[in-house]
Amino acid sequence: MSKVLFTAHATSKSGRDGHVKSDDGLIDLELVMPTEKSNKKGSNPEQLFAAAFSACYDGALNSVASQKKKEIDSITTADVSFLKDSDDGGFKIAVTLNIEIKGVSQEEAEKLSEEAHQVCPYSKATRGNIDVELKPKAVKVAI
Repeated sequence: MSKVLFTAHATSKSGRDGHVKSDDGLIDLELVMPTEKSNKKGSNPEQLFAAAFSACYDGALNSVASQKKKEIDSITTADVSFLKDSDDGGFKIAVTLNIEIKGVSQEEAEKLSEEAHQVCPYSKATRGNIDVELKPKAVKVAI
């Protein structure tokens, strides 16, 4: 195993219809099934994964751009879908990363997005396990 730089801790109770809390208390959320209609308010694993993946990917994108001496401003939105898995009758997830990048052409945005996908820890962790679609979009800077 590689040298550990940081370890996050979170504990869940009662699964998808329960509660999740980080050891520092910053995450302290009720969980609800996203597919069921309920008056109960809460988050779900897909929403938490979308937040984590989008933050990690956007960081990787900015790191790659910086290494290439590109000044960008970016926004990454992760759409995490909960799907029925026809292979085993269970469930699976898929991710679409919608990436808006100011400061580069569409061609550069596509190249930077693919390079970020190669180095992002979440991209590495999911590669070959779930479908991840990149949708980079160069956004013009307002004058």
